[in-house]
Amino acid sequence: MTYSIVARDPETGELGAAIQSKAFCCGVSTLWAESGVGIVASQSFTDPGYGPLCLLAMKGGASAEEALAGAVARDRLGAFRQVGVVSSAGDAAAHTGAGCIAEAGHVTAAGVACQANMMGSPTVWPAMLQAFAEATGSMAQRLLRALEAAQAEGGDWRGQEAGRVLVVAAQPTGRSWDDVTCDVRVDNHPQPVAELGRLVARQEALAALRKPEGRSVVDHVQAAADAGLEEQEVALAGLYAAREAGDVDAARPYFERLLAIDQRYVELVCRLPGLAELLGLEPAGPEP
Repeated sequence: MTYSIVARDPETGELGAAIQSKAFCCGVSTLWAESGVGIVASQSFTDPGYGPLCLLAMKGGASAEEALAGAVARDRLGAFRQVGVVSSAGDAAAHTGAGCIAEAGHVTAAGVACQANMMGSPTVWPAMLQAFAEATGSMAQRLLRALEAAQAEGGDWRGQEAGRVLVVAAQPTGRSWDDVTCDVRVDNHPQPVAELGRLVARQEALAALRKPEGRSVVDHVQAAADAGLEEQEVALAGLYAAREAGDVDAARPYFERLLAIDQRYVELVCRLPGLAELLGLEPAGPEP
């Protein structure tokens, strides 16, 4: 029914997972992650309980293999399940029940598990592992390469419909909603992997818009335009970069571009920390 990957980035410590299936809303209740703990993918007649159970076990000190074994042992339908688990320590485990629909199987390596069932070819899961290992870029981009490789090998023999890419930070902030660095989902689409790729690219472009990170105003604006962002987002990129540089002269043209699109953007700018002050406007944000 489904192919998925769960992994830990050895450099950043980020935990990520990606999934695709010819099953409506397959990203719901299949991927589970907790920063500093681990990540789980549960599929094949999905039992969502595998996610919370495995995470709880790993939070208590269990390895990925121990957590998964315990969850399978309590499941009377374990023969029909397929699950992949990676801990924040980087150990990986996977389970493919004997009752999973062929072609079905999994492969694990340090910090990664790839699993698939109801596939057009038994080469799907090894191809996913190889693609992830060879990929560069962000964690979300590397997970996408694994999905693309799976689809290139035949994917789900019923076709495509839905998927999800989920990435969480290495260390918890104490606010679980802030730990998620990427979470995009497609519930019904003729080419969900390609659509996930578009959404990941947009999510990363929007996140980068707010973080000039030393780029000049011109370069930051160009990067936003090159990413295909809309005119108002490109203008906001200019404002964020000008704010970082403390350059009011650079900020004014982009503020004027925003107002040319809609005068009501002044209300937004007055609520963005530092921008109202830079432009000589009255800040309207909440008290710190």
